[in-house]
Amino acid sequence: MASNQTALRSVDTKTFAAKIDEFVRPATFPVAVKFLKKGEAAPPNAKRPLADMQRHVTVCQGWAIARRYGWTTVLRAEDMKCPLGALVAGFAAPNAYYEEGNLCAGMYTADEQAGARSEASVEKFKPGEIDGIVFGPLARVEFEPAVVIIYGNAAQVMRLVAAALYKRGGRIGSSFAARMDCSDHLVVPLRTDEPQVILPCNGDRIFAGAQDEEMAYTTPWSKAAELVEGLEGTQKGGIRYPIPSFLTYEPGMPRKYEELLAMQQEGRPKAGS
Repeated sequence: MASNQTALRSVDTKTFAAKIDEFVRPATFPVAVKFLKKGEAAPPNAKRPLADMQRHVTVCQGWAIARRYGWTTVLRAEDMKCPLGALVAGFAAPNAYYEEGNLCAGMYTADEQAGARSEASVEKFKPGEIDGIVFGPLARVEFEPAVVIIYGNAAQVMRLVAAALYKRGGRIGSSFAARMDCSDHLVVPLRTDEPQVILPCNGDRIFAGAQDEEMAYTTPWSKAAELVEGLEGTQKGGIRYPIPSFLTYEPGMPRKYEELLAMQQEGRPKAGS
């Protein structure tokens, strides 16, 4: 048992991806996320949206490209299309127009005052804190991620929550705002060192193709080994995906079905005879 725990403490990306695939079976690739400091080089195979695709993109497109295409991409300030994602990444500094709630008012909130409260609640990197964000399919990357993003249906995310709580118990705390889920995916787990359950935001659905049946789970890499141990432990305890339906019961039947069944049973030998 001790040797197994030692192995779990040094889990690598390929092993982690294999365990997620074995126990959770997500439809898209789990995404490894790395934050680049100024002067730090991106992985040599990473695509640059503007330079390589001639496109400005959103932050959520970055992880969507990784989870759906299996491409590694790096997003820097010049690649950004979404001004809100740029603020979350620290690629731009908040100004008065943003902080006063003008982007929320009339769309997400009734007025600027409510909008200002919404904007103030969003966790962001400080301007210049990071220089780039790398997104790549977890099983293929050659770097240790800071955060891992996993999309799935509600049952699959529940499976991950159960695994995360296997050792510690209690509950996972998450909050929801229907917008700017890039903060919840990236900044919050890094700041808190805790996993998050994500309700994909409106922009994630419009620009990055998040589907109605999808949720997400994001975890700091520091919790990867603990999650693997939890997946294995809860599997043994009977918490599994796909969720096994209870099938060993005797169903009731419509009246006419019961009448026909009685006719069929008339000619059958009695049990034990």
